[in-house]
Amino acid sequence: MSETPRSSSRSTILDCVVALIRSGGTVSLESAARAAGLTKPGLMYHFPTKEALMTGLVDHVIDGYVRVFHAHLPAAEPDRDPAAPIPVPTPEQRLRAYVDWAFSAEIDQSDLVVFTDPRLRDHLTARWTERLQEWVDVPGDLPPERRARLLAARLIADGSWFADASGVLPLTGAERHSVWTVARDLIEETS
Repeated sequence: MSETPRSSSRSTILDCVVALIRSGGTVSLESAARAAGLTKPGLMYHFPTKEALMTGLVDHVIDGYVRVFHAHLPAAEPDRDPAAPIPVPTPEQRLRAYVDWAFSAEIDQSDLVVFTDPRLRDHLTARWTERLQEWVDVPGDLPPERRARLLAARLIADGSWFADASGVLPLTGAERHSVWTVARDLIEETS
């Protein structure tokens, strides 16, 4: 059988799998191959197991998040020496980027990819946590009140993200703006 894939690049395959999830489909090697216009062996060239496919999917989704997080960080100083190292964002800057993303991104059921396969849930959750940790981590050595405010802002963003992704009790436009403002205020009060 001749294979006429839409594209066999890993990224394109993963885009097709995200579209499959968004359309309400379930992910298997067979359904992923069909969605990407490949045969199952063609898909397995890139993703030899369902675990490899799902781990790739988690990374693909979070890579998109991280690009947006970076866009929400403060711009570099225009007169900064290009040879100088890029400053490491503060916990407040990283969390502000995460909060801004959670309240502005188009989030849907494909964002819940980590929970789609009960057999892989622990592995995928660990990968998800590993990839997002640097953005949502609140250092334990901060003063307790500052740490509590940052944790509260993170949990507000997590709740908004989950409500949007699951479709369970999502916020209205006015509520979204008000809650986003509260989360941002919590972060600003720690700076």
